Amino acid sequence: MDSVSRLLRLARLRADLDKRCLLGAGTRMEVPTHGEREAPFHVLLEGTCRLQVGTVLLDLRPGDVVMIPSGAPHRVITDGKGDQVGTAEAAGDAFVTTRSEHGAEPVIDLFCGHYTFDAGTGSLLFSSLPDPVHVSFGQSAESDEVLRMLSALMRGEARREGEGTAAILSALCTVLLAMVLRTARGDTTRSTLWTAAADGRIAAAVEGMLDDPGADWTIERLSRTAAMSRATFLRHFTRDTGTTVGVFLTRARLMAAAELLATTDATVAAVAGQVGYYSESAFSRAFRAHLGTTPARFRRENSLRGV
Repeated sequence: MDSVSRLLRLARLRADLDKRCLLGAGTRMEVPTHGEREAPFHVLLEGTCRLQVGTVLLDLRPGDVVMIPSGAPHRVITDGKGDQVGTAEAAGDAFVTTRSEHGAEPVIDLFCGHYTFDAGTGSLLFSSLPDPVHVSFGQSAESDEVLRMLSALMRGEARREGEGTAAILSALCTVLLAMVLRTARGDTTRSTLWTAAADGRIAAAVEGMLDDPGADWTIERLSRTAAMSRATFLRHFTRDTGTTVGVFLTRARLMAAAELLATTDATVAAVAGQVGYYSESAFSRAFRAHLGTTPARFRRENSLRGV
């Protein structure tokens, strides 16, 4: 199993398509703050618009996907003369259809939804991503073709909107996230996605730490795995992942620890040892710093044993 598939499985991800937005010119759609452990996303199938989150303003074109891991409030804006108009919603069986007030002719076709993830691996994964994530699948013929196929399926299912539509759209949105996470930085991706290391040698080191986080991963061992000198490896690792080896290794170890705490009876001390910590207290400090709770409390609140 590749690293992206493994991460999505461990994150216990659920994808929901909330709205199909067919907005006319001069429209402003406000998107409120999402709930805890929810990351909204938007995929633009047709037309152009802007998306503003905080002080960041993104220009979107067909094939662009934006995800906001923090769940922060944001707005979608279409160009047009005169005062901006709001939106009106019509509920459906599987999702809401949002249109401009006064029934303006649509200039964009935008699918909006959100990902819900768990308190362990999911929280660590989403908090490690740029905020927002902006990926354009029109950058290459291969990704553009895949997104066109995915878009056609989403549109077809949206028009059909019958039994099973919600489940099918959820599955397609999960595929979309996998595509985002494996897409390396490009012109419209402002920050590096560590899940998509472009250099195969760095990807091998990333895979090694994810596969066996408890191993003694020294810089020397990792640089040998990548067939690079120590200095070259450190420089390329930061460039390709947007983080340092130490930060990444801590993240990989805590992801593994969260899974063990949720699914096994191993003691906290045993879990600490399995993921590479020689001191239970050091493990507990790191766990609390990144997940905001102690390992014992995390287990009580998130145990999947017997589920």
